[in-house]
Amino acid sequence: MEIKEAVKEKYGQVALRVTAGGSSCCGASGAVAGCDPVTSNLYDAAQIGELPPEAVLASLGCGNPTALAELHPGETVLDLGSGGGIDVLLSARRVGPLGKAYGLDMTDEMLALARENQRKAGIRNVEFLKGEIENIPLPDNSVDVIISNCVINLSADKDRVLREAFRVLKPGGRLAISDVVTRGEIPEAVRHSMLLWVGCIAGALRDDQYLAKLVDAGFSHIELEQTGFYDVEDARAFLNGRGFDVDAIAPQVDNKFMSAFIRATKPTL
Repeated sequence: MEIKEAVKEKYGQVALRVTAGGSSCCGASGAVAGCDPVTSNLYDAAQIGELPPEAVLASLGCGNPTALAELHPGETVLDLGSGGGIDVLLSARRVGPLGKAYGLDMTDEMLALARENQRKAGIRNVEFLKGEIENIPLPDNSVDVIISNCVINLSADKDRVLREAFRVLKPGGRLAISDVVTRGEIPEAVRHSMLLWVGCIAGALRDDQYLAKLVDAGFSHIELEQTGFYDVEDARAFLNGRGFDVDAIAPQVDNKFMSAFIRATKPTL
């Protein structure tokens, strides 16, 4: 199965579970006991208190870009890989009625869930688009801020994603994304496991590679801020049941994976 199809299948199943009244098993709020240390406890009660619970349950991110991005009233925001819509809805409130928040997702089930969450929240300055983050269906120079929450690492063509992000940003526009990155070398068996790729791990770039790709795409003022490390016990939660001897590979994965907030700017003309 291709990476893209595996991602679509997994996240489509998550959306269906949440729609049916279950959870993602990776819920991202402090009120939801997530099974995944990367996606747990990312949003505080004040942020999510007025959102539909389904938007929170369907969140599978590794950070909270809406808390870290500098959003201003009247701006246009794009969320790459918007899932159930939590970051889009939060962004829409911050940019206000004169602003706009787009969510882009390739999974029909997630888009249906996100649009229903928008309806329940009563937020009008939002539009969810179907498409791939490698081919953003928006014009050049049309977006002030791009956010993303643990999605770019899932793409097999990250260079194209970053070039597309650069294209649709206005001059002076900002990239403000959460993602999983690595430090040092990772066992190839871990990196190439499809299940782990879908789970945000095997597709993660080294921090220095991520920065280099941003430079190649044309960005400036690039910063990478570590927001959390994952230790061997976190790795155990990922690797158990997937054919790995966790204790044997522990020294190779311990503190090699981290969540990070990545900022960059499209230079002005």
